Amino acid sequence: MSEEASSGFAIHPMDQFIVKPLFGGEHVAWYTVTNVTMWMAIAVLLIAALLMLGTRRRAIVPSRSQSIAELLYGFIYNMVEEVTGHEGVKYFPYVMTLFLFILFSNLLGLLPMAFTTTSHVAVTVILALMVFLGVTILGFAKNGIGFLGMFWVTSAPLAIRPVLALIEVISYFVRPVSHSIRLAGNMMAGHAVIKVIAGFATLLVASPVVIGAVTALYGLELLVACVQAYVFTILTCVYLRDAVGGAHH
Repeated sequence: MSEEASSGFAIHPMDQFIVKPLFGGEHVAWYTVTNVTMWMAIAVLLIAALLMLGTRRRAIVPSRSQSIAELLYGFIYNMVEEVTGHEGVKYFPYVMTLFLFILFSNLLGLLPMAFTTTSHVAVTVILALMVFLGVTILGFAKNGIGFLGMFWVTSAPLAIRPVLALIEVISYFVRPVSHSIRLAGNMMAGHAVIKVIAGFATLLVASPVVIGAVTALYGLELLVACVQAYVFTILTCVYLRDAVGGAHH
């Protein structure tokens, strides 16, 4: 096979994750407007549009946008109340915002030629650190030094409590790492697999099989996009429960 022919079947699944400036040049600085910032802005605008349209006319017989907004509102509100208790409900707006941003970012990434912002650790680490720092500050603000009691397992024998305390401290500081990598890893892996399989569509013999496989994977990735937003949010609620006192009773 010639070099020209073989290049026709070249598959570069990771190219879709390259951060590119929107306005000239190749250098990316902290202030550069890139494809990442553009798609994050689109996600925010769509969220604002959905909520404004859904609450503009609060009719007894809801419109489609109102039904979606109310469904999302009720789903997250019940999650926050069940996991964190009544004390944690006051932080519902932040949890709701976090869930909608991740969900819309995940779903937008499934559009052709779109960019999956949540596939980048740089994005998910910031989201996870916001949760981690917020929960830690809130925990000390509400419980004082008593917040450290969550690391002291009183139900365990006294001799092994220091060891368990060390393990608890390590696991606490690992939270933002696992919280962020789980989301970014799942989104990146799914999109890369779809790109690889779709690349074989250039082989006409395999095209019907490939199209079926890509369709199935696309449906699976749609499910993963929703599940990962849910997982990130419910873990946020679990961490929030520690701060508002649920872990100290």
